[in-house]
Amino acid sequence: MTSIASPLARREFLIGLAIAMLGAILFSAKAIFAKLIYRYDVDAVTLLGFRMLFSVPFFVAAALWTGRNAKPLSAGDRLRVVFLGLVGYYLSSFFSFIGLQYISTGLERLILFLTPSFVLLLSVIFLKRRIGLIELLALAISYSGTVLVFAHDVRTGGDNVALGSAFTLGSAISYAVYLIMSGQLVRRTGALRLVAYAMCVASVACILQFLLLRPFSYLLQPTPVYLLSIGNAVLSTVLPVFITMIAVERIGAPSTAQAGMIGPVSILVMGALILDEPVTTIQLAGTALVLAGIYLLTKKKT
Repeated sequence: MTSIASPLARREFLIGLAIAMLGAILFSAKAIFAKLIYRYDVDAVTLLGFRMLFSVPFFVAAALWTGRNAKPLSAGDRLRVVFLGLVGYYLSSFFSFIGLQYISTGLERLILFLTPSFVLLLSVIFLKRRIGLIELLALAISYSGTVLVFAHDVRTGGDNVALGSAFTLGSAISYAVYLIMSGQLVRRTGALRLVAYAMCVASVACILQFLLLRPFSYLLQPTPVYLLSIGNAVLSTVLPVFITMIAVERIGAPSTAQAGMIGPVSILVMGALILDEPVTTIQLAGTALVLAGIYLLTKKKT
């Protein structure tokens, strides 16, 4: 755990914490960009294709830079990188953007924020990890918050809320599988190198999906779609990846995870200010429950 006893150490910790919070806020903003792009009659396949088309140059550059002096990957690790890129980034992003066609940004962020709890559950099922009382309590609190908001949105948003929530749930589970399976590989490749390689794989998959499923005429979009897609790529895809890595190096993964709890709060504020989405008492209560549950999980891990 990071020591913050001295004024200098405390200053460095606070800087790292601010960096981690910025990364979480930028990553959460992808839902705002998606909602704005959907106003131009763009579907999830096109949205994701444009997002990764503008992102891939950065990740290719990062892959080349991190691998310039590194030991080449074995054939087995290459296959693992491909699998992790497809499951952890391509599939997770695709499900998330489909879900955003049907649900509010606040509910989407709450469901995705359950990812740590899915990691815990998958660890129990597949890695035979024992689960403690505090972890059970954390899961119960987090899920109750999401169910509360989900039930509210179903009553006010119609049947498609269930469909959108199911896709978003699939996104969270996909990313949880990535986190579980990347543990050993990240120690051999390094976190930044693995992320760069996996994002390159995901980018290729997203772009190929767009080219195979949509006519070339879909490349011609209104100017705001291009601008929003660039913003989505740079501000909510590329920057959060590298900013989060900087935060982890400064303050460690546990503190970075706790700082990420600002995500659901920031998306509620951005949704209200930019998209005019209502913020209800039930949404605030559900968000508070999810944050409380995840906080218990992060405290247990530290």
